[in-house]
Amino acid sequence: MNTCQTCGLPQDLCVCASIAKESQKIEVRLEKRKYGKPCTVIAGLEKEIDLKDLCRHLKEKLACGGTVKDSMIELQSKYPAKVKQLLVEYGFLPEMIIIKNFA
Repeated sequence: MNTCQTCGLPQDLCVCASIAKESQKIEVRLEKRKYGKPCTVIAGLEKEIDLKDLCRHLKEKLACGGTVKDSMIELQSKYPAKVKQLLVEYGFLPEMIIIKNFA
């Protein structure tokens, strides 16, 4: 049976991801990319969370493109308010999500 290195529980009972979700301080901001195209950047996510899975979930819900770079999620277009709502649905605390609307 495999055990988690952090909490010591078996992998199927591991609580590290849920604890990480509650203690995250996430920053959602808008940036301008090449040719003035808007990009929503989600920063401050820790490594305990599966960023590729979260990115896939957000891209599916928002019907947009995106990627994971340097422990940040980048989504094409302007979605800060919708991203905050989806992150809350995914299990993050709303008071720990900060939206910055500067480009």
